[in-house]
Amino acid sequence: MTDPIADFLTRIRNAIHAAHETVDIPASTLKAEIARILTEQGYIDSWAVLPARDGGAGQLIEVRLKYTDDRRSAISGLRRVSRPGRRTYVEATRIPKVLGGMGTSIVSTSRGVMTGHDARAAGVGGEVLAQVW
Repeated sequence: MTDPIADFLTRIRNAIHAAHETVDIPASTLKAEIARILTEQGYIDSWAVLPARDGGAGQLIEVRLKYTDDRRSAISGLRRVSRPGRRTYVEATRIPKVLGGMGTSIVSTSRGVMTGHDARAAGVGGEVLAQVW
């Protein structure tokens, strides 16, 4: 696998299309930070790091997806911005707004992974990892 972040987003996207309650994703620190931001922004209910199932190696992140009463997902769309073949770095003043501020940019900065809004407020730029709306 060459792009673990794209795999993380694709697993969530596929689970939403299949109307699953939870989805298991191989764990890493960066993926845990992205899951933390998705929880803080209200896109997912919760997440937890669990040991691998069936005696496998490594750990898993279990993401509990969030749906409305009529079974529509809180996430309308996910998009990977910076890819291994084309990295996207921006300065603080050029961090993109998603849907005019209705969505969230996830940015990896020198001060950690944060939302585009928080990075703009802190005055730090970085790599735009993904956009969620």
